[in-house]
Amino acid sequence: MKAPRADRQSGFTLVELVIGMTFALMFTALVLSFMITFWSGAATLENNTETFVTRQNAGDKLRDTLNVATGLIEQNSIADANPEVAADSSHWELIHAIPGTISMPASSDFAPVFYFESPSVDSSKHFIMNGAQPYYDEFVLYLDGSTKQLLLRTLVNPSATGDRLTTSCPASAATATCPADSIVADDITSVGTRYFSRSGNTIDYTSITDPITGDYIGPDFPSVEVVEITLNLGRASTVNGGELTQNETIIRVALRNG
Repeated sequence: MKAPRADRQSGFTLVELVIGMTFALMFTALVLSFMITFWSGAATLENNTETFVTRQNAGDKLRDTLNVATGLIEQNSIADANPEVAADSSHWELIHAIPGTISMPASSDFAPVFYFESPSVDSSKHFIMNGAQPYYDEFVLYLDGSTKQLLLRTLVNPSATGDRLTTSCPASAATATCPADSIVADDITSVGTRYFSRSGNTIDYTSITDPITGDYIGPDFPSVEVVEITLNLGRASTVNGGELTQNETIIRVALRNG
């Protein structure tokens, strides 16, 4: 009788196993690379869309607010219980119509952009008069370094009975009677300002200097008839490796003091 033939061994050799694992790793890396690129691109596209909406909304809000403004002012005259960059306990620091770029301050810091005033109006949109002239409410446009937001504070004239507006406060101090400051835009990195006459000429801010500091201070805000605001926005990608979204929008508004 013949001896039974031994069964032939089946399976992979070590070389075949290594080659198979190498190809599997290569394909896995390609798939992961494609997916990460896809997710990064989608995150960047989402950021672009969201910052576009932010720019549109900010432009609309600033135009609506400034179109009724009488003009820019150097400092608030209506007392503010919460001045973020204070000259004293109830006033923001004095600023002048000097063009430039205001960078977003560090966390917990603030930076005023400019102040302006507009006539006090009641719920029927009628001027609240002080004799032959209306009362005026005041507004503070400023940057919050903690939230990276451009905010608008409203200061209602206490003598303007029936004013449709309400004085606002920082979010940390907001109450039912003093709502939080209005958010103009998120993800702000800096704000640029320029000032013009109605004919389009830039205001000569070098014509007057402070006798003590030597800084340029004039002719200052009463001469400004058109204000130009450049909002620079930046938003980091939510996906590792995604691009930083950077955009800007320019808003130019004619004031009523001209």
